[in-house]
Amino acid sequence: MIIDTSAIMAIINDEPEADAFATLVAGSAVTRISAATLVETSIVIDRSLPPGTHERLDALLDGSAIEVEAVTAEHAHLARTAHRRYGRGSGHAARLNFGDCFSYALAKATGEPLLYKGDDFGHTDIRSALE
Repeated sequence: MIIDTSAIMAIINDEPEADAFATLVAGSAVTRISAATLVETSIVIDRSLPPGTHERLDALLDGSAIEVEAVTAEHAHLARTAHRRYGRGSGHAARLNFGDCFSYALAKATGEPLLYKGDDFGHTDIRSALE
């Protein structure tokens, strides 16, 4: 399973989906995050949450054994394609942002479902981990 920033933020912020998302992560044989998505997640946390919240991100990553996947040339190509097709400014309903495009790319490259919150990815051809 691939995890997106939106799912991590739901867990960290203890949003209504937090328990369901944490259970899916804990029950997944492997949960991965793109290194680019992880940087985006960290930026979102540092920009919008109280100081020290990044420590909760680190604890989640370590405690859940989420694997950080390096960005490959294939991932970069898939992320670029995703942005052209589904990105903000493309006119598509998905309106994927930078980090979303790398979550999309990793899910596309691995064929694994994506754990996310919201309906952005529901407008793409990526399979949801909630299905």
